[in-house]
Amino acid sequence: MFRLPVVNRVGRLLARFTKAEQGNIAVIFAIALLPVLGFVGAAIDYSRGVQARASMQAALDSTALMLSKDLTQGTITTSDINTKAQGYFAALYNNTSATVTGVTANYTAASSTTAATIALTANASMPTQFIRILPRILYNTNTYDNLNLNSNSTTTWGNVKMRVALALDNTGSMASDGKITALRNAVAGTGGLIDQLSALSKTNGDVYISVIPFAKVVNLGASNYTQSYLDWTDWLNPPTTQPNNGSYQASLPINWHAFGPGAKCPFSNSNGGFSCTTGPTSSSTTSTIPSSGSYSGYICPSVDANSHALYNGCWTSEAAGTGVFCTGSNSCSCPRDSSNNAIAGCSCSTSNGVKSCTGNLYVHNWTQPGPNDTTHNTSQPRVSAVVGWTNNRYTSTNTTPTVLNDYRLASTNPISNWTGCVADRTQPNDATGVLPVSSDVTTLFPANEYYENSTAYCSSSVSSQLKPIIPLSYSWTTLKDAVNAMQPTGGTNQAVGLAWAWQSLLVGGPLNTPAEDANTTYNRVIILLSDGLNTEDRWPEYGNGSSQASGDPIDARQALMCSNLKAAKDSKGQDMYTIYTIQVNTHSPADATSTVLQNCASSPDKFFMLTSSSQIVTTFNTIGTALSKLRVAH
Repeated sequence: MFRLPVVNRVGRLLARFTKAEQGNIAVIFAIALLPVLGFVGAAIDYSRGVQARASMQAALDSTALMLSKDLTQGTITTSDINTKAQGYFAALYNNTSATVTGVTANYTAASSTTAATIALTANASMPTQFIRILPRILYNTNTYDNLNLNSNSTTTWGNVKMRVALALDNTGSMASDGKITALRNAVAGTGGLIDQLSALSKTNGDVYISVIPFAKVVNLGASNYTQSYLDWTDWLNPPTTQPNNGSYQASLPINWHAFGPGAKCPFSNSNGGFSCTTGPTSSSTTSTIPSSGSYSGYICPSVDANSHALYNGCWTSEAAGTGVFCTGSNSCSCPRDSSNNAIAGCSCSTSNGVKSCTGNLYVHNWTQPGPNDTTHNTSQPRVSAVVGWTNNRYTSTNTTPTVLNDYRLASTNPISNWTGCVADRTQPNDATGVLPVSSDVTTLFPANEYYENSTAYCSSSVSSQLKPIIPLSYSWTTLKDAVNAMQPTGGTNQAVGLAWAWQSLLVGGPLNTPAEDANTTYNRVIILLSDGLNTEDRWPEYGNGSSQASGDPIDARQALMCSNLKAAKDSKGQDMYTIYTIQVNTHSPADATSTVLQNCASSPDKFFMLTSSSQIVTTFNTIGTALSKLRVAH
């Protein structure tokens, strides 16, 4: 009886406890705390392991790179690889969380189908701080006291080759601030880029370099005049048949067939961009058409002040009797003589409100053989340019010249006299790397006779010649000589330099680029340097050296080319080209940053803005160092 109330009370308390819910959270938290702490600790240990392995991988990759470079330069032999690997890795690995337990290097010699390889492996052990707790408490084991880490790196050696195209500004402004001298030193001087890259070449052909000096045009070399990839339209045709000149296009005057010996030149810089000379490709201007001598009656255009090109021919004046040469226009008039009088035998009258003019008539043919000539200059194209009106007559209903050239004598300036200038290709292929095909003129390269500042810049007879392109070569002396011979010349057209840098890297193109081996990896690199903004190209409507069209169409064409270059992929789907661009901006006031150059670079770190000539050397050294790493990084 005495203990019953106590027992009953305890029983009631136990019953209440079993039904109570207020303490569940605390109980569950206490039970879950241990695994939660275990997982948090595991995450910390895992993070430490990831950092340690990343450090191992970086050190291993650098070790592989350094071993490849040593083998490339011949400073070690294959028997030294393992020892060198351990030494390099020990110097590069600086993570204290994990202890390296071994580094091994295996070299596999090249075969007929595969390249040599260096395979590196590193192993390490990292003591855990948290993961070890649970296994020890629950299972009394130390299995997880350490994490084992490993990293691998493989580099191929012997099948990576480099081809570098240098598109170098040779325009007139390079003469200022010592820029051309600095450029020569940076590329061809002792320790310059050519020396840096040639040191990477173990055997001939491991490294090739091309040199593309550019101004408004490039110089392909006069000896190439027989090549089928040339388009002779610009060089052979009269000014009235030049491509895409827009508002600068020359036209024939409506009294064209009345012009003959003794008449004033029908053209002037203000209405055609050129005047008359005393003979074909002559620099001696004349106000009247010659009336005596070998070129009596020849209407020879001077250099074009807009396109800065010479025209390699003249219009003849072949007597065709007398008659009406224009009618139905108030602009119809007689040509004037040197005294500003109407030329002899010419008169005009108006009847029923219609004006017409009558006088001596002349047929004007352009002095390059026409389609009907099967005898003269048979190794060059025929010229079928429009040279006059039907029946030698302009009328109100016949306002467009339709008569084609029918010259049947030897050329007054055959293509063998071409000095080597090449202008931008016909659009759209001015912005592509398509190879030339004779059936498609837009893929061919326009021969040109660039003439500016009273200088035919491609001619070997001038003191300030735009030097010819040097295709890919491993003749380091030849390359250095070419760079050291570069001189400041004419206007700026970066696009034509970039286009030929691209062509120099294309197998099957006009520069006889060496074939590529399918089992070899190629690093194809373009370096484009310019000290100014684009000012002129093949189309004077875009830019004529003194003024540029709104919207910067020259830059727009170049930007499209850059886009096409950067979109090109190799057989593995990798970028085919690495592009470096350099703007040398020493002008005062400074030029704006060239957006087209900046965007053309493969990545932001590959565009360089220089503000002094001295930076040219250091910049090329920086690029050379980067290319040295690229050469052995695969």
